Amino acid sequence: MRTLEFEPYREQRARWPDAGRHILAQFDDESVVVYQAYRPEIGEFAVTHQRFGGPWSFSRMSWIKPNFLWMMYRCGWASKPGQEVVLAVRMRRAGFDALLAAAVHSSYVPELYGDQASWKAAVKRSDVRLQWDPDHDPHGAKQTRRAIQLGLRGPTLASYAEPWALSITDISARVRAEHARVRAGQLDELSTPRERVYPVQDPDVARRLGLAPPPASAR
Repeated sequence: MRTLEFEPYREQRARWPDAGRHILAQFDDESVVVYQAYRPEIGEFAVTHQRFGGPWSFSRMSWIKPNFLWMMYRCGWASKPGQEVVLAVRMRRAGFDALLAAAVHSSYVPELYGDQASWKAAVKRSDVRLQWDPDHDPHGAKQTRRAIQLGLRGPTLASYAEPWALSITDISARVRAEHARVRAGQLDELSTPRERVYPVQDPDVARRLGLAPPPASAR
């Protein structure tokens, strides 16, 4: 099981693009880290068994986020009810790429789908929802850069839950420790998971996702 790699936030922030739609993630040749936050009984089952199940529902859509700070905004740094346990899920990169290829926007995009009927048909065919939201800084302020989240359901959710999930780690204690630095205004001391712009090799997939061109440093 690979350990989640952390790096000073300010060093990373200087490298990240300021604007546009980018997938920021920790990844290697074989895997990508995504985040989810759950109530304790779901998180504890997943970590103990190294798979999702038990009180976790396969009948609902489940959202994954490769961007750590967006997850922190969403769960309040593990403080919101029902989101007290933050999980870092290292999943197969091939599975993540399959999700990107299958993703359909959660709202109608005329230039991609032509008309609303075509978009609704695409939504019905796909198990994967795509949503771009404003990224956030450690204090929760909106950024110009957009962050991706993917909603999974049906057979695709089942694939994510076990065969694609390589390891599941509870990082809640580390999250709370880093949040204490944020609350104290110590951003020079803040460390977050090391993230880079994720490369989408298929130009058709990149176009449908609406990705901004990668920064020169990532090319």
